[in-house]
Amino acid sequence: MSERVQTTSVTELDPVCGMTVDTATAEYRSFNDGKAYYFCAAGCKANFDKNPAKFIGAGAKSEGH
Repeated sequence: MSERVQTTSVTELDPVCGMTVDTATAEYRSFNDGKAYYFCAAGCKANFDKNPAKFIGAGAKSEGH
């Protein structure tokens, strides 16, 4: 008899485009002020890395792809 192991998936929103990203499998991530940010694609990560303040905080708006 095989046992099923249930894993809990943790997701975050890509701060650039707003897509949901699984943190366990995210290929693209950056850190800012000790917090991890996860991205759906290299382009979103690159945009964030150029100007993180643009995407962090109350004034942040998603840009789409």
